[in-house]
Amino acid sequence: MKWKESFHPYAAITIFFWSLAYVFTKLALQYFSPFSLGFLRYVVASLALIAVVVVTKMRLPQKRDVWWFMASGATGFFFYMIAFNKGQNMVTASTGSVVLATVPVITALLARFFYRERLLGFQWAAIGIQFIGVLVLTLMNGVFSINSGLFWLFLAALLVSIYNLLQRKLTKTYQALQSCAFSIFFGTLFLAIFLPSSVNEAVHAPGIQIFYVVTLGIGSSAIAYVSWSKAFAKAKQTSQVSNYMFLTPFLTSVFGFLMIHEVPDKATLTGGAIILSGILMFNFGGKINGSLFTKKRAGHSLIDKTSGAE
Repeated sequence: MKWKESFHPYAAITIFFWSLAYVFTKLALQYFSPFSLGFLRYVVASLALIAVVVVTKMRLPQKRDVWWFMASGATGFFFYMIAFNKGQNMVTASTGSVVLATVPVITALLARFFYRERLLGFQWAAIGIQFIGVLVLTLMNGVFSINSGLFWLFLAALLVSIYNLLQRKLTKTYQALQSCAFSIFFGTLFLAIFLPSSVNEAVHAPGIQIFYVVTLGIGSSAIAYVSWSKAFAKAKQTSQVSNYMFLTPFLTSVFGFLMIHEVPDKATLTGGAIILSGILMFNFGGKINGSLFTKKRAGHSLIDKTSGAE
């Protein structure tokens, strides 16, 4: 598969920025409230995307699809951002990324039910391996505690899964940039109920906090979500893309080490290795099986020819 036609680089770009977002969100929540941070983040994203819409002369959604864009904006940005920020305010960055790593499983199950997308046996096995990796990250050191923050984060995981399915539907009709841009616009419109408090906090915010918000808005929102939609448009199955989210706990731990000097422990390294092996199996296991099957058939053919010659 040529990389220009592949969903892999687009999914990888998204996961890079989303993993970075866990650390930046944790830092930004030291000053901003969860609601204000959500609104300001997507105001920045919307402003960046409006410029793109104007330059590219992007067409508006058809009337019959407006409700789908509203649903995508509500689940992927309005309700999700509230749940994510409230949850992230109560747990560590790594724990938040671990909980959101359940999204591929939820997405795969929902896609199986709504879109009748069939997963092969090795793909289910790969999901199981990746989930084991998440459990290792979570339980190996015995530091996973139950609190209300986890409830909000699991709700956020469900909302992202629903958003993934909606993007899969919309990108069949619209370009990835269109699908993402108008979803973000509606999500920002819904988040505007937090405008008054957001303005008051932004006016008095330190420069470093503004930097966090701008990075979250442009990198972890505008660029990341456009790449995510592009990946869905190129992939054959929803789960092929959402499966990449299993990488976020590992990358978040790496960013935590590089940015705030948190040293990755044994659980992070072990769990990350297990998760990575599962991702490789999910995405490339079919090619390996196909290659082995082809070699096996070629071997049988050679034996048959040899037997015939005798």
